Amino acid sequence: MKLRIGLLGRIIIAIAFGILLGSIVPESQNWIVRTFVTFNTVFGQFLGFAIPLIILAFIIPGIGELGKGAGKLVGLTALIAYASTIIAGTLAYFATSNLFPQILTRSTTGAENPEEALLKGFMEFEIPPVFGVMTALILAFVIGIGIAAIESKRSLDLAMDFRDIIELLISKVIIPLLPIHIAGIFMNMTYAGQVAEILSVFSLVFVTIIVLHLTMLMIQYSIAGGLNKENPFKLLKTMMPAYFTAIGTQSSAATIPVTLRQAKLNNTDEGVANFVIPLSATIHLSGSTITLTSVGVALMYLNGMPMSYAIVLPFILALGVTMIAAPGVPGGAVMASLGLFGSILGFDATMQSLVIALYLAQDSFGTATNVTGDGAIAKIIHYFKHNTKLLDNTSSKQEDIA
Repeated sequence: MKLRIGLLGRIIIAIAFGILLGSIVPESQNWIVRTFVTFNTVFGQFLGFAIPLIILAFIIPGIGELGKGAGKLVGLTALIAYASTIIAGTLAYFATSNLFPQILTRSTTGAENPEEALLKGFMEFEIPPVFGVMTALILAFVIGIGIAAIESKRSLDLAMDFRDIIELLISKVIIPLLPIHIAGIFMNMTYAGQVAEILSVFSLVFVTIIVLHLTMLMIQYSIAGGLNKENPFKLLKTMMPAYFTAIGTQSSAATIPVTLRQAKLNNTDEGVANFVIPLSATIHLSGSTITLTSVGVALMYLNGMPMSYAIVLPFILALGVTMIAAPGVPGGAVMASLGLFGSILGFDATMQSLVIALYLAQDSFGTATNVTGDGAIAKIIHYFKHNTKLLDNTSSKQEDIA
């Protein structure tokens, strides 16, 4: 039987390998570290080239598909999902910006410019992106909304084909090479004497993120339970099979059958559940937003960067859109968000690599929070359908889609 190691296992092995090799390589043999750094240079440039394409590939078909079907139901679901994502990011910012200065130790040696202590590669290598991140974001909006407005199936099919190509690039090229890239990052940091601080960040940030995930789920189910006059703890308990399934699959899409079944067991309207759960699997990423915001705040603090809600809010707002329809592969959300870390928060290539490592270390828990929260959104939509007139004219469309 062939042993299959998951992405998280490969990331852990890569980090351990990088730290081990970086700690034993003598100065006379630093070409070993520089070889990995050279790979990182090339891979980092390729990643920078791919980021605008990833944004286009995710957002265009995501918005195009939202333009079809059950008008008000789509709009209300998208609005609630986006609001949940923004609330999650805001919760993460205020919690971590107050907590991390208390629990993280910021080194005074090299923290402001860690690049100075790191080795350089054997060559410089540049792959300029076709256009910038914000250009890609605006272009994706224009094309996606245009496709939805003219209801062009041909254009939507082309956009979805492009998404398939980029998903293939991520799953077959970027994700498999990430462990090598991360090994090189930690090897270089270990060689430069900086790894101890990073490892302490890993453990403390990880625990904080899990607590924030659980807090967000309680907020979501308290709202859903309050509206429907049901016990939020009972609703959340019913969704636990979806939570643990997502931990194993690391994919919101792959968990849809379980999420859908558990949502119906919570007495959610069947037509609502059939529509809202698959839609939310692509547009609702509160767990991923908590993770990315928390990681961003931690690295900003450790590197002495200016930090305020006014700086982070545009990042959170863009994040809720950029991650729409992130692919059903581990790491899709962080790949879609890398451009925002660079363009809005000012993260360099090394910091972006640390974002990837920190995110992937708990990707499964973020995905689990995403899909479990989908059940709460379905229950909220259930309330609006059965207790208000807001969705009166969507029933027939809803049944068609279901």
